[in-house]
Amino acid sequence: MRIVIAGGHGQIALRLERLLAARGEEAAGIIRHAEQGDDLREAGAEPVLLDLESASPEEVAAHLQGADAAVFAAGAGPGSGTARKDTVDKGAAILFADAAVRAGVRRHVVVSSMGADPAHQGDDVFDVYLRAKGAADAYIQNLDALDWTILRPGTLTNDPGTGLVRLEAHTGRGRVSRDDVAAVLAELLETPATAGLTLELIGGSTPVSVAVKSVAGN
Repeated sequence: MRIVIAGGHGQIALRLERLLAARGEEAAGIIRHAEQGDDLREAGAEPVLLDLESASPEEVAAHLQGADAAVFAAGAGPGSGTARKDTVDKGAAILFADAAVRAGVRRHVVVSSMGADPAHQGDDVFDVYLRAKGAADAYIQNLDALDWTILRPGTLTNDPGTGLVRLEAHTGRGRVSRDDVAAVLAELLETPATAGLTLELIGGSTPVSVAVKSVAGN
């Protein structure tokens, strides 16, 4: 399976790329800066140089041709202002989804955020972020041409993964390690029956594979 990952140099994406490479899958990560390429190659992924803030749907679709799945794991980052929440967390997510439709790549997994809501109130940067994520999610949820799954992790940590999570439509607030988020993403890609689900994720007591199979069966 070939998986193209937007935001290929992100902390979750690099972890996911390592997991996919270990499984023998072919991963390609979209990056903005050529110097990030070595990190992707070290993770076992192919670097693809492309700026999702300025690329056209046709340009992005060209890099998605022949892929079996697409993962949107890009983000403007905690140090960015409100403008880039709109251009990356919303705009790039929508662009990537439109490009996947154009390229005929149906399986589409999105890393969103717990609390994402296009109607979220507030004027702080994080409020703008949650609105941007929510708007992108809502757009993707209405694309019949995609078999989408939206994953909304809780507060992210760099703690070592435990492989134990809580994955449900509504989990309540909580923390989750980036290792475990990547493990859940890898499992979601292997579980097409999770298409059409929007899921929250926090640390828990259920093994990742069991948690994913459980939501797929509901």
